[in-house]
Amino acid sequence: MNRNSIRRKVRVAACCVAGAVVISGSSFVAEASVSAGVNFAEIVAQTNVSETSAAAGSDRNFAQYLAEKIEENQTSLAAPEQESAEPQTAEAAEPEVKSEFADIGVSNVNEDSYVNIRSEANTECDVVGKLYAKSAVTILGTEGEWYKIHSGNCEGYIKQEFITANDEELARSISTRVAIVDVENLNIRDDKTTEGTVLGQVGENDVLIVVNEEPEWIQVSTEEGEGYVSAQYVHCTNFFKVAESKEEEEARLKREAEARREREAAQRQSSSGSSSGSSSGNSEVGSAKTYNPPTGGSGWDVASYACQFVGNPYVYGGSSLTNGADCSGFVMAVYGAFGVGLPHNSTALRSVGYGVSASDMQPGDIVCYSGHVGIYIGDGSIVHASTPETGIKYGNAYYKNIITVRRIF
Repeated sequence: MNRNSIRRKVRVAACCVAGAVVISGSSFVAEASVSAGVNFAEIVAQTNVSETSAAAGSDRNFAQYLAEKIEENQTSLAAPEQESAEPQTAEAAEPEVKSEFADIGVSNVNEDSYVNIRSEANTECDVVGKLYAKSAVTILGTEGEWYKIHSGNCEGYIKQEFITANDEELARSISTRVAIVDVENLNIRDDKTTEGTVLGQVGENDVLIVVNEEPEWIQVSTEEGEGYVSAQYVHCTNFFKVAESKEEEEARLKREAEARREREAAQRQSSSGSSSGSSSGNSEVGSAKTYNPPTGGSGWDVASYACQFVGNPYVYGGSSLTNGADCSGFVMAVYGAFGVGLPHNSTALRSVGYGVSASDMQPGDIVCYSGHVGIYIGDGSIVHASTPETGIKYGNAYYKNIITVRRIF
């Protein structure tokens, strides 16, 4: 096929297009902008002259213009026919997938120590937060002998000597692997099968500590023991201990001081009442021990009342403060003594009262964990019905990740 015959075919096809413009009006413009290019040129190049004779009366000026533009853009039509060269396709480079621990730095301080986070890369500027032992930071960059970091609600600078960087195994070792629930209700079973006994249920966005991961089942830890959840209904990630900002530290110290004063005042009042014989106490059937009745209506009153029952037994499904309760039964019974009706279910307790942040906890607040609840008593401690082996006891409020904190009073 020579150059002239190709031109004739292009021009005749262009006439047809021009005719189409006359027929369809402005609607062609949007379609033409998509259709123009190699595919259109190929169709034009293969078009038989006789098939386009109907366009003979169309606008020749537009047809001429369109034909010339196609010839300019499709230079391959002007070349003699030959076998097309094999297209050269560059092999796409595999994108590098970084580990989620790649940019994590770990604090390099002793167990009971901390390192200051500075607003700038020098020791003369303001302290904006503290990073404690076994805490994680995201390293944003370097400035001299300093790292710029982000951790929790802090962003600032730490000297490089206090951060261990580029050690993914260390970063992994200080992380807590968790499974976050993606459905409204999810069963925890005693075995890796849907036929397994249901140990309990968790709700959407609940956080479970991961013991082991398999393709179909995730082994998780709850207060009632270890169990399994279906992998298709959760997603797993890692939690880290992070920095405490200056504002967070000041608020925490203030709360702890207030809690100590309230507790000391309540203890003095309780001691005075007992020595004067003004309180005869009350007891439940089957218990030889007497207890002070609930008084007042503050969170501290709740915490003080709850602490009387430390040492009493844990009983799964129970709600007796003296003869045995499980974690939610204990919370329900304590608040029941103050005339507040609460559900006997650790998941349902996450919706009672109103939520406050873990950094704003006060005595009497209900602290909710994965499959467990307790009552905050101040100084970073809770009282809770823990396990059948330990019964009702004091514990560290931060012994595992807090899901939510609920306040009644």
